[in-house]
Amino acid sequence: MKQILFTAIRQAELVDVMMPCAAPGKAVVRLTRSTISSGTERAKVIGDPSISYAKEKSVVFPRQCGYSSCGTVEELGEGVTGLSRGDRVAMSWSLHSEYVSLDQNNIYKLPDSVSDSAGALIHIGTFSLAAVRKAKVEIGESAIVMGLGVLGLAAVQLLKIAGAAPVIAVDPDSLRRERAIKLGADFALDPFEENFTERALSLTNNGANVGIEVTGNGQALDQLLDCMARFGRISLLGCTRNSDFTIDYYRKVHAPGISLIGAHTAARPKTESSRDMWTQRDDALALIRLHELGRIDFSELIEETRSPVECPEIYRRLCDERSFPVTQFDWNKLTY
Repeated sequence: MKQILFTAIRQAELVDVMMPCAAPGKAVVRLTRSTISSGTERAKVIGDPSISYAKEKSVVFPRQCGYSSCGTVEELGEGVTGLSRGDRVAMSWSLHSEYVSLDQNNIYKLPDSVSDSAGALIHIGTFSLAAVRKAKVEIGESAIVMGLGVLGLAAVQLLKIAGAAPVIAVDPDSLRRERAIKLGADFALDPFEENFTERALSLTNNGANVGIEVTGNGQALDQLLDCMARFGRISLLGCTRNSDFTIDYYRKVHAPGISLIGAHTAARPKTESSRDMWTQRDDALALIRLHELGRIDFSELIEETRSPVECPEIYRRLCDERSFPVTQFDWNKLTY
């Protein structure tokens, strides 16, 4: 079968690998769509050591990539329940690969009304949903999203249906700001405008109650802190891969009582959901219900759909483009 691998720094290839088998408790799924997670996959393909496993002393190639996809169940391993051959499913922790073998707990059946493009964003969407949950948004509270990549745009949609008012989207890219407005943001601001902080404070009646920081950038967090209301809560959703920045914690965090909340997707319970702390599976099933009921549609986030054959060019662009579009691979377009 075919799989996308990072074979060297800044280099992606579509290669031949062995087909997976359906081990006990697992199912083999043929992919239809997979979504590029630009932040994580850029770090992997450029050889950023911050994304290496803790026991790795150096970056090792080849490296696998991809983790949010959808497809059709092809084979069931012993003991798998709740799935049948031919089921359309969304998946967590998959790969950019023609076929994958996954634990049944990471596979979620999709209703006919949920498209493949939306299904391939369910796993990534759980990251944003966890961040919104941890911020404990209440109806009528103001919210700011810093950074409008796929996670930020998903957070905009989720904050809207959670009742945040207003929802302010922030990004230096004007096209991303326009998209955020179409997806439900009430206002969209450029963080490099001279009066950015004053505008944000004015729009939120002297400070936002909730902030979702998606850039992983120290300057962006510093700016967001300037826009927060007393006792505001900030979910740190973006991965800060460079910690070399300074925050005036006394003036901007300690004195106003700001809560900084770690919102990495791994910082969640594994087996039992509780208030504001849902498991990955429960968050994924919640997003599928929201899609089925027409409350949200992640397919609106997709900007480009490409064949896996185009992966060398796609990842060169990912390395070089500052505002890489939300992109999916269509595995139905795979040609040998």
